[in-house]
Amino acid sequence: MNSHPDLYLLRHGQTEWNRQGRLQGLLDLPLTPLGIRQAQRQADIVADILSRNRDLALYCSPLGRARLSAAIAFGGREPVLDSRLVEIDVGAAAGQAWPGAATAQSRCVWYDSLPGGERVAALRARVRAFLDDLTGPAMIMTHGVTLCMLRMVATGLPDAALDDLEMKQGAVHVVTNRRFSLID
Repeated sequence: MNSHPDLYLLRHGQTEWNRQGRLQGLLDLPLTPLGIRQAQRQADIVADILSRNRDLALYCSPLGRARLSAAIAFGGREPVLDSRLVEIDVGAAAGQAWPGAATAQSRCVWYDSLPGGERVAALRARVRAFLDDLTGPAMIMTHGVTLCMLRMVATGLPDAALDDLEMKQGAVHVVTNRRFSLID
């Protein structure tokens, strides 16, 4: 298994569909007032991290909700936009309510069953390609499921772990030496 550099993973701030429990996938909605406060909370955490790691590379999904969150959290520093950091494509399910406990399937099986959606294996492959291209420590603004997959690949967890990992907004998810911690 490849060893990856230190990772500081951030999920964009809340959107209206996050608040309503609806799937966004590749669709974009603006941040709610809470989402802006979450990005501001991340900015407080990130400022300390960046003061100790001045050479930390910054990356961001090109979707608007992530870009706005990064503009706030990264204190105006420009990240590299990378399309491999977009959220999993939920195809025809975009805008629908997340079934949560109503589905007896694991998240992996559920995502893989969505018409026109991206398969979990494809998400893992694009995340692995992104991580394999890193040359040093990185801070990454992304989305919930993609953040979980970044963490899973970097720590060696199987796809089934997707059912259990937290996708916390307003925090920084840290992976160092294949170990996870959360700063919130």
